[in-house]
Amino acid sequence: MSEPIKIDIWSDIACPWCYIGKRHLESGIASLGEDAPELDITYHSFELAPDTPVDFEGSEIDFLARHKGMPAERVQQMLEHVTGVAASAGLDYDFDALQHTKTLKAHELLHFAKERGRQLELTERLLRAYFTEGRHLGRVDELVELGAEVGLDADAAREALESGRYAAAVQADIAQAREYGINGVPFFVIEGKYGISGAQPAEVFARAITQVAGERDGAAA
Repeated sequence: MSEPIKIDIWSDIACPWCYIGKRHLESGIASLGEDAPELDITYHSFELAPDTPVDFEGSEIDFLARHKGMPAERVQQMLEHVTGVAASAGLDYDFDALQHTKTLKAHELLHFAKERGRQLELTERLLRAYFTEGRHLGRVDELVELGAEVGLDADAAREALESGRYAAAVQADIAQAREYGINGVPFFVIEGKYGISGAQPAEVFARAITQVAGERDGAAA
C-alpha cells in the first residue's frame, strides 16, 4: 500500500482566505469521490500580523485600515467582498463580532493538538470560533475551552500554553515558510514539490491531487 499524498498548509487563524481555502480544498477532495487517494494533511503556523496586541482595541476595519494604510471605506468594501466569497463556500463570516488578536497562542495549541492527532479538528474549530462566533482566540481560557471541545485534555492544554512549550515549533514553521518563499497564506504544498497559493477554486486542488496520484502510479508501473 502506498504512502498517503502529503499536503502541507501554511495558514493563520486570523486569515479569512485560509478558511475559504480550507473549504475549497475539502470540496476538491470530495469531488474526486471514490477516486480520491489517501491524504496526509498537516497545518503549519504563519502569523500575518505578529505585532498585533492580544487585546486589540477597535474593530476589524480599524485594524486593517491601520495595518494596510487604507481608507476605512475601502476596507469595508474588502470585508463585504470576502464575506460574499465565504458565503459561496458555505461560511457565515461575522466581521462585526470578530475580535482581532495575536494568534501566537492559537498556533501553539495547534502544535499541541497535532501531537495528539487532533490538529484538523482544532483548525476547523478555531477558524469557526474566530470568523463566525466572535470568540477571543488570544486568551488562554478561551483556547483551552475550544481545545476541550475537540477532545484535548484541558489541563494539559493549559500547561502547554502557559509554559510556551510550542513557541519554538511555531517559529520553525514560520522559518520554513520563509525558506519556501511563502509571504502570504493560505499556501498549500503537495508532496513537497507543488505549490498552490491562495484560496484557489476546488477544481485546482482536485487537478493537483489527481496529477500527483497519476505521477505516483506512473513511477510504480
